[in-house]
Amino acid sequence: MTAPIRLYMSMSLDGFIAGPDDQAGQELGRNGGRLFNWLDDRMSPGVNGQVFAEAMSTGAIISGRRTFDLAHGWNGDHHNGVPIFVLSHTDPDDKPSGNTKFVSDVVFCASQARAESKDRAVMVHGAGAAQALLRAGQLDELEIHLVPVLLGAGRRLFEARDTEHIDLQLTRRLEGRDAHHLRYRVLKH
Repeated sequence: MTAPIRLYMSMSLDGFIAGPDDQAGQELGRNGGRLFNWLDDRMSPGVNGQVFAEAMSTGAIISGRRTFDLAHGWNGDHHNGVPIFVLSHTDPDDKPSGNTKFVSDVVFCASQARAESKDRAVMVHGAGAAQALLRAGQLDELEIHLVPVLLGAGRRLFEARDTEHIDLQLTRRLEGRDAHHLRYRVLKH
């Protein structure tokens, strides 16, 4: 089996991945930081620590341009020097630092990330990247860190789609402090 391309996303129960007004200086929006409280427990031997360790063992990153910019490019290294592929229609003004490549073709991006991941899972960051990969049939799994909070407004993971429905199969459910970690396989039609 090839390396899965897996979205990792913290999300409120009402479907928001950031609070309102997410922007530079307020990257998670108002009250959006609440979605990441489970990471306070990331070094524990418990469920949150397990899930975090799995994410940090991925072999490549695919990010949307907006996410990459708001994260300041992770200063060129998301974790352990893995390659970072940024889905973008425009090239950056400055040469990207570290092992970062800007790619406009979704299928090519997925192929390159899989090839360079050394058979480890590929981590996806950002709603735009997830949606583009899903539309192209390249997103294999969703790891949703479901946080028991209603944000009421903000940035949604998925907006209205103009395509057929997509079936998902729950393959794992773990209960951690401040989050339920749900892994779904995208069923191909």
